[in-house]
Amino acid sequence: MNDPADVVWMNGSRHDADRTGPFPSLGEIVRSRYTGRYPIDEFGADPQLQDLVNPIADLAVRVRIIDGENIPETGSAVLVCNRGFGVFEPAVLATAVRRASGRHLRVVGAPGLPIVGTLTRRLGVIGYDRSDISACCNLGHLVALPLGRTWLRAGAGAPPLDLLLGALGHRVLPVALRPGGPFGTGVLPWTAQFGEPIRLEAGDHPIGDPLAAAELSDRVRTAVDELLARPH
Repeated sequence: MNDPADVVWMNGSRHDADRTGPFPSLGEIVRSRYTGRYPIDEFGADPQLQDLVNPIADLAVRVRIIDGENIPETGSAVLVCNRGFGVFEPAVLATAVRRASGRHLRVVGAPGLPIVGTLTRRLGVIGYDRSDISACCNLGHLVALPLGRTWLRAGAGAPPLDLLLGALGHRVLPVALRPGGPFGTGVLPWTAQFGEPIRLEAGDHPIGDPLAAAELSDRVRTAVDELLARPH
């Protein structure tokens, strides 16, 4: 059973923001928008809209999943991948997570623009801020962030220590994303490989300790590099 905080209430309607649902009909979407009876969670995500775009993502994204069973079926986890989030990476990772676990994914990096920022938040993007990451994890969600800001990356890259502070005390999954062609635009499928969870013991470091974040980032970067070194 999911955490109670994952259940969204709005105008008397009930919806689990963490689980993917069936494809809603266009009529259902229109009626819910007209009446205002649709769920929006604490971070601005619209689960109904996310479920609506899932079939589009399935058509646009081809991804091969390796070790998807490492994604927890319930509870929080931070997925740290080798590539920065460009155009394809968020869709690839969210699609892989949805297919492997049936869960929605929160992606770090909502732009601070009025219209674009609101739209991306509706699709599950959160701010590039450790407090947002910590809040999402405390409510039992899955959060994705990159080991480095550039999407032109093969290795693990520089760890975002400021963001990993928000992941302390929660499971962290290393993820290796490999594009299907040059710049991720080829016809071959992407590969999303999920490593085993990493978690610092709660008693080892206090929450918010930068030394703990440095230790965690080193362990995650090593784990991502090991994933990338494996045959796939």
